[in-house]
Amino acid sequence: MDEFKLGKPALVCRWRMSHGGLPLENRHIRALAARRLRGEDIPASLVAWVKQRIEWGLGEASCEHPDGVLMLVVDELGASALTLGPYHALEKTSANDLLARARASRREAQATGVAPEELWVAQSDSLVWGTSSEFSPSGASTLVFDLAHTMGMPVRRDDTLLLDAGLRGFAGGEVFLVSDEHGVVPASDRGGMRARKFAQGYAKLLDRHARPK
Repeated sequence: MDEFKLGKPALVCRWRMSHGGLPLENRHIRALAARRLRGEDIPASLVAWVKQRIEWGLGEASCEHPDGVLMLVVDELGASALTLGPYHALEKTSANDLLARARASRREAQATGVAPEELWVAQSDSLVWGTSSEFSPSGASTLVFDLAHTMGMPVRRDDTLLLDAGLRGFAGGEVFLVSDEHGVVPASDRGGMRARKFAQGYAKLLDRHARPK
C-alpha cells in the first residue's frame, strides 16, 4: 500500500473490508465521486485511481488485514494515499454516543458533501434518516436505504434529528448508526428488533463476501 507522506488531510474515507475485499465497493466509489474537495467536485482521475487500485488488489496488506479498514487520505494539494489497517469496533455505543458521532460526521459533510456516519431512528414501521437533501448519501447509507425498501419500510429524511434528538428522546424509536467503517451499530440503550435486523443484514453481507480466486 502507499506510504503516508502527505500534507494536512482534506478528505478521509474509511471503508470496512471483508475477506480481503470491499463488499460495498461500488457504493463507496459512487459516494466518493459525489464528494467535494476544497469546494470543488472531486477529480474524476482520483476516483478512477482509487477504483483501479481496489480492483487490482490491495497486495500483502489485504492478507494481513483481510477484515480491516481501507483508508483513503487526500491532502490539501490533492495528493492521495491508500492504506489498510486493522478494524476496531466501537467501545461506546449508547444513543448519545452515536448521536455525537453523527454530529461530528455532519461537520465533515458540510465540507465534503457526504457524511460517512449518520444517525437513523426506526419508528413503528418507518425509518427516520438524520440527513439533509443537500448531502449525498454514503455507501453504507445507500445499503440501508435499499434494505428498508426490500422490507417495505418507508424512509424519510429529517434534517432536525441531530439538533433535537436528545430533547425529544429520539421520539421513542430504535436508534442506530450507519457507518462506512462500522456498518450498522444499534444503540446499546435504545436498540431493538428493527435495528438488529438492519445490523444482521449488514453482517450477512460481510460474511458472504469473498473476492473471486
